Amino acid sequence: MVHQYIDRTTSQVVTEKLIADRAIQIIYSTIREKSRLLFDLLTSARTSDLLGFFNYDNPLANTSAHLRKIIANLNIDLDECVEPLERMDSPRKLFERKIRFWETRPMPEDPAIVVSPADSRMLVGSFSESSIILLKEKFFHYEELIGRDKQDWIGAFQGGDYAVFRLTPEKYHYNHVPVSGCVVDFYDISGRYHSCNPAAVISLATPYSKNKRTITVIDTDVPDGSGIGLVMMIELVALMIGDIQQCYSVSHYDNPLPVRRGLFLRKGCPKSLFRPGSSVDMVIFQKERIRFDRDILQNLKRSDVVSRYTHNFQQPLVETDVTVRSPVAKGI
Repeated sequence: MVHQYIDRTTSQVVTEKLIADRAIQIIYSTIREKSRLLFDLLTSARTSDLLGFFNYDNPLANTSAHLRKIIANLNIDLDECVEPLERMDSPRKLFERKIRFWETRPMPEDPAIVVSPADSRMLVGSFSESSIILLKEKFFHYEELIGRDKQDWIGAFQGGDYAVFRLTPEKYHYNHVPVSGCVVDFYDISGRYHSCNPAAVISLATPYSKNKRTITVIDTDVPDGSGIGLVMMIELVALMIGDIQQCYSVSHYDNPLPVRRGLFLRKGCPKSLFRPGSSVDMVIFQKERIRFDRDILQNLKRSDVVSRYTHNFQQPLVETDVTVRSPVAKGI
């Protein structure tokens, strides 16, 4: 079955070229059902690191011909990159490329606007029973995702809305801050390295609350903040993602800082880097504090798009391809 999404810039329906799709389907259907031990091994940190090395750090892959093939296959725009091609002399350096986001990813000035944290494919949902975008226990278990011992945050975000940003291998893999505010909590939760391929997501119940993840809680009701309450940003590892490097920079990529409690984060600035593979960002909002952009909500419910999520969850669920720092919601 194919998987399609909406290109936000053109409004066109696009069929996604899913990398290693057949292998992922075998792992998450046949192997998961018949050999739990093998499945656990394939979704472990060791296997993720091994696949990451083979695909991104293998010295045999550092040839000019191979790199140009990667660039062509993934349609990487070299013109927006900070460094010239001759300095990006490995698949890893291509994956971890920096771009001139201050020129190529413009950002709205309104402080109440929430921006996308990544170049990604976006879905939205709600924990509220009265919401038209209620999605319950599809992609994650709420308390498990946040951490069962984090009762303050579980209560603070109860009934709120959320957005899922799925990064694919060809994407720019720096994560940017979606709102402005002060970090009030920052913690890691251990977990697996499940693939973010839609075939894996629909085969495994609540996969996003099972992967290793880093959680940042931001208070936006502070001076110079976005003024939309508490916002939780969750960065999830996935297959071939070995690390999430926190590297917040106020000016381009200069003088990166580790994220910590008390640090003020400015909207649109680089926050972290996935190293490397496909991965997911999630942003969770408090109840009745934001409204998602109309086109994203309209795309979500389209019935003329072939989405694996729609097929398996028996309700229209269509992703919108968004760019980092572009508007996706606004405070109310």
